Amino acid sequence: MSDISLPHDLAFHGDGGGTIIMLVMDGLGGLPHPDTGRTELESAATPHLDALAARSSLGMLAPVGHGITPGSGPGHLALFGYDPIESMIGRGVLSALGVGFELWPGDVAARINLATVDGDGVVTDRRAGRPSDEDGRRVIETVRNGLRAPEGVDVTLIHEKEHRAVLVLRGEGLGADVADTDPQRTGLPPIPATAIGADPASERMASTVQSIVDQVRDILADEPRVNSFLARGFAAFTPYPSFEARYGLRAVAVAKYPMYRGVASLVGMTIDGVPDSNEGSVEMLERHFGAYDFYFIHFKDTDSRAHDGDFEGKVAAIEEVDALLPRVTDLGADVLVVTGDHSTPALYGEHSWHHVPMLVASNWTRPSAEVFGESSCRGGDLGVVPGKELMTLALAHAVRLDKYGA
Repeated sequence: MSDISLPHDLAFHGDGGGTIIMLVMDGLGGLPHPDTGRTELESAATPHLDALAARSSLGMLAPVGHGITPGSGPGHLALFGYDPIESMIGRGVLSALGVGFELWPGDVAARINLATVDGDGVVTDRRAGRPSDEDGRRVIETVRNGLRAPEGVDVTLIHEKEHRAVLVLRGEGLGADVADTDPQRTGLPPIPATAIGADPASERMASTVQSIVDQVRDILADEPRVNSFLARGFAAFTPYPSFEARYGLRAVAVAKYPMYRGVASLVGMTIDGVPDSNEGSVEMLERHFGAYDFYFIHFKDTDSRAHDGDFEGKVAAIEEVDALLPRVTDLGADVLVVTGDHSTPALYGEHSWHHVPMLVASNWTRPSAEVFGESSCRGGDLGVVPGKELMTLALAHAVRLDKYGA
């Protein structure tokens, strides 16, 4: 019986093999507009993506599994070749790593949404009107100054971006099996923090979280918009096997939003700077190119506009990335992968279970279409690819895998 692990045991370590760029448009997949029959990607004017598709292998990506709606964390772990079921990690840990916080084993982290709650205790805005970064930092500082940490627990609050923040709890006897307090929609009150199961450590954690949430309501009582915290994605930190150890690839990540830097950091990718715009992301990629073997570049606006239900806004976000694409292709990477971590159809307004269009450009492709879109990708030669197998394809196209067997 063979105990070989694919593709890791076939991957070259050391010099040799090609460079890989993985370009991710968050929430790329969509659904057809009822007036046109075209998705956001198919509605967008994307001459550069279409030209790339004409020389690429096309397919559809199933990030986690058929019918499964993935979160951004599992979606990205799958893109990086980690099994999203075995490697499940809460969003809090990813957010904490993304803002550069040094987690210790056993630390418990959660993602915080700054939210608006009315006088009856009902959530009226889960994102508190998307406050500016400046206003978000001010609110977090106000809470820090007024918060009384429970005995024996170190509490760290860090503003992430806009309405997002990170809560890290450090102390003995803290568990991470705590249910989200975010009801996931307006018109409902925040959910009381409760342990999942009868674990005493998680019960202590739930009590600690509820104490913090209650204090926040008092501290922010006079704030016009941001007057409550919604917590989700509780997770205890444990180190992960590194990307370089698995694939022999020196990797760097370019991402504007902390959560995506977090998932890259979790697997040991280098984080060297934070871009301030999509163009800034490409500029950073250009500066790094040549120093690494694998380049992850992330664009968030496609997902954000879809969450707002803004079909045309998502179309515009795709077109903005398309306009920057020639600068990416001009770098001359041996392999360029373009896809998303999940679908977020603007008509649906949330992550969905639909497959995601993808292309792989290299010297070893079987082109089949002239455009990049859901319809053309469904007919591509790659078929439906499980998310965790995308890295295997990228490594193969970069000629970085040994032959399996005699």
